[in-house]
Amino acid sequence: MTMHITSTSFDHEGEIPTKHTCEGADVSPPLAWSGVPQGTKSLALIVDDPDAPDPRAPKMTWVHWVVYDIFPSVSGLPEGAADPPAGARSGRNDWKAMGYRGPCPPIGRHRYFHKLFALDVVLPDLGQPDKASLERAMSGHVLAQATLMGTYAKKGGR
Repeated sequence: MTMHITSTSFDHEGEIPTKHTCEGADVSPPLAWSGVPQGTKSLALIVDDPDAPDPRAPKMTWVHWVVYDIFPSVSGLPEGAADPPAGARSGRNDWKAMGYRGPCPPIGRHRYFHKLFALDVVLPDLGQPDKASLERAMSGHVLAQATLMGTYAKKGGR
């Protein structure tokens, strides 16, 4: 069975609704997953934008959300998940804050990747890891990965 991640707010490669962005309520979208492989000890979620600051000339990947040590029995996150589920830990986004910050592209239509990782370990307390620190800790422990990609361009133009 293949691991999948979905949202009831948008389809894969579809447009992320404004309420999940800086132009709306800036709440996380509802996420659901299935097909977590046997032997999974924890899950990690990274949401990032590889098109920053301009999709025509990207210079960096901007990180919107980092969560790890999600119990494998958890099958998703509700809309507006301000705190990680019980037992899970938050990492820092590129605003140097904990938790979700939604799409807010300065120019053009950007892609936002919601990446779920099944791990064969429960990671130690990493403090407030950024994406790179979490990826180093996960290295060699990823059993499966699933990706949901949504797009967004500001409604105010540009």
